[in-house]
Amino acid sequence: MSRSRAPLAIGLAAAGGAGYYLYSAGGSPRAAEKQFESDAHHVAAKIKGEVPHRSTDVEHQAHKAGQEVGAKVDHAAETVNRDVSKAKSETEAYAKAAKADTLKKIDEFDRKVEDGAAKSKSYLSSWFGSK
Repeated sequence: MSRSRAPLAIGLAAAGGAGYYLYSAGGSPRAAEKQFESDAHHVAAKIKGEVPHRSTDVEHQAHKAGQEVGAKVDHAAETVNRDVSKAKSETEAYAKAAKADTLKKIDEFDRKVEDGAAKSKSYLSSWFGSK
């Protein structure tokens, strides 16, 4: 079994990031931490500044896409249910026909056996004189 390489990649990225900040801070861990916090704050502010302007458009597009996907899923479910119901009714009809055919064959066999038994009984009865 293969193991996931994601933890290794995440660990290498974290070590690379820590190495970058330590190098740019001249080896000082405290300065590297401050630089990292400053960069994180800058990125967060940039994201917050862009999100309000685009959120309504993105939400609208996501809602529309969700409705389309939901409609497709509903249509697929209806199609599957219709096909399953059709297959079920066809299977039931086939089973009913097979049962009727089997019972008919059994009845014919029973009739032949009873006729044969009646003939042999009358044949044996004629030997011993009873009717």
